[in-house]
Formats: sequence, structure tokens, C-alpha cells
Amino acid sequence: MGCDLNVAELGGPILSGLRVVEMSAFIAAPLGGACLAELGADVIRIDPPGGGIDIARWPLHEGRSLYWAGLNQGKRSVTIDVRTETGRRQAAAIITAPGEGGGIFLTNLPSAKWSSFDELSKRRPDLIMVLITGSRRGGTAVDYTVNAELGFPYITGPEGHVGPVNHVLPAWDAMTGFLAATAILAAERHRRATGHGQQVELSLADVGLAVAGHLGYLAEAQLTKEPRGRYGNYVFGTFGRDFETKDHRSVMVLALTLRQWTALSDATGLGPRFAEIETREGADLSAEGDRWRFRHDIAALLESWIGNRDLTEVGDAFETAGVLWAPYRTFQDFAASDALRSMPKDFAGQVDHPGLGRYWTVGSPLRFGANQGLPPRPAPELGQHTDEVLSEFGLAD
Repeated sequence: MGCDLNVAELGGPILSGLRVVEMSAFIAAPLGGACLAELGADVIRIDPPGGGIDIARWPLHEGRSLYWAGLNQGKRSVTIDVRTETGRRQAAAIITAPGEGGGIFLTNLPSAKWSSFDELSKRRPDLIMVLITGSRRGGTAVDYTVNAELGFPYITGPEGHVGPVNHVLPAWDAMTGFLAATAILAAERHRRATGHGQQVELSLADVGLAVAGHLGYLAEAQLTKEPRGRYGNYVFGTFGRDFETKDHRSVMVLALTLRQWTALSDATGLGPRFAEIETREGADLSAEGDRWRFRHDIAALLESWIGNRDLTEVGDAFETAGVLWAPYRTFQDFAASDALRSMPKDFAGQVDHPGLGRYWTVGSPLRFGANQGLPPRPAPELGQHTDEVLSEFGLAD
């Protein structure tokens, strides 16, 4: 696989010619590399023989990690023992190999002297290195610890609950991974303009803090007297909540905008009842704030309306009126649904993964008008491309 940036012809993968070497574990760095691989970059992941600390992370299938496979789709896998001098020489040579689109290193592993920016840039002065850490000072942190420090577990969970509640989505890991891919592209653009490489540092804790700032959580904590509480499945500051249908299916219903509120009123025929709330309380339910303040009154009416209809009837009425809603599904439900099977084949399709079998696999969600995206590709087996890559870079001996 070549690294000449000129091979990215109109209609081809948009990152053809970009080569990224990744030494990583867990989520953020592998996800960043996967995002680039999905767009056509040649992403080479280097692991120790037998795999790194995430090689057997759950969920497992027949002893192999589906988690590892999902984060390494479309990459080339190389195993090198960097505890040896030969291994360090091989890894450094791959990272700093010549080529206009090469010399890019993505890692979230503790830096050793040989793999530091200072040492590697001696071999290639225009090296780009993106280093992901847990905290700004280089300490360890994960989503659960970042959330704990920022305060999110105290606004998560049912009303009246005492104590913190964790959630399962590793949001900061995911956002950090996407930002790492952005950082690589930004630094590579800067290098093409100036000829200079650089090290870019990014921490999960900083990403969490930045998002908390952008979404107003920090400002609210400083400028308002009462701390934000926990409101269960209600959506703070507007109207949204889960409801149960007559056939015991759960649905999520929201009205964030005036159009969506009007659609909900039309679909349920509850407009006159909502008007009664306005008259009684002196409210204006066309305003988000009042929909939040009187959410319990609104929910009581919707509970009755939805609870007396099965999912099909509710769905038909909501779809006709343009209500913002969705049925709750398990992952198994979604994997078996027409929603997955109706996705374009260049985004989601059945893929044979070595050692795992055939299953629905998802590619890049980005859709470019002029460049053809890559279809979902399989994850490599650990070390599958070791001989190929070492030979390609003249390191086979």
C-alpha cells in the first residue's frame, strides 16, 4: 500500500496515501485510528506478541475480543516485541519511514525514551505524534473517573436516588478518539503548509472538561444557587420522557421545538387538555421552559393516551404527525431489525472477520460528495500483517 498523496483520485478513498502508525490500548487511540482507516488511511497497529492489555477485553466470542475487533477494523496488525533492541529499531523505523503521507504516530501508551517525540523526530524531523493521556499531567484516567470528578454521576439516575450513578457509554473516550483523528488531520495540513511536524497532546479529562464548559454545566454551577438535580428519564429544560404502551413496549417521546410540540398535540388530540394546563397554571407550553416546569402534568396526559394504545398504533400516529419519538430496543433487537438491514452497503454490511465469523459491521458515518467511501472491512487477526509490513519497510531480516 503506497503512501503517495497524489493517488487519492476523485472518487477514491479520501485519505488514500496517509499512513498512521498506532501503538495503543483500550478505546480513544484505537478509535481514532479506526476513523482514519475507514476513510482510506493505511493504519498500522503495533502490538506486543500475544497482544496488549486490551486483547481479551469483553465481550468475547469463542475466546476472542469483539471489542478489540471492532476498534481495529480495516487496520493492518503487526506484532513486535519492543522490549528488545531489534523490536524497538523495527517499530521506530516503521513510524518514521519516509513518504509524504507517512511519519504519523498515534499512541496512548506510556512513553519510553525510544518512542518519545524527541527521539523519533531525530529520525524524521517532520514527525507528527498525537499523544493521548488520561489527565493533562499524564496520569491515568478513564470515563468513569473523569465523570466522577466533573459531577455527571450526581445528575444521572432516578429522582430521589442518593449517591452517584454511572452510565455505560464511554463518552469521553469516544470524543477523544474522534478528536485525535481531527488532530492528526490538522497537524498533517500544517505540515504540508510549513514542512514542520509537531507533538499534539490530548487528555480525556480535558475533553470532558471542555464539553462540560460548552454545554453550560460549569457556568450553571457557578451562576445559579441550586445545584442541578437528577430527573430520571425526563430531559432537562424541555419536554421528553419514556412511556409504556398498552402492549408493554417502551417509547421515548420528545418535544424540543414548537413544531415538535405542535406535532405531539396533533398526534394525540390532547391540544385542548394541554390548553387547560396553560389556563390553570398561567403557562405557555409553546415555550420550552414551561414544558419543563409542567412536565408532570403533560406526562400524566401522555401516560394515559400512550398506555391505552399498542406500539403499532402509537407509532402510526406519531409518524403521521411528525412527532420526535423512538421505540426502545435492546442491542439484539436492533441487530435483528430492518433498520440495520436498510442501511447502505457502504456503511453497514455483513463482513467475514477472521476467527470470529460473519456479522453486521459498520463503517464510517461520514458521507463525502466527491469521494467514494470504503465499505466496512474486517478486523485483522493479531499480527496478521507482521511479515508483510516488515518486508514492505525493508525490515524482514
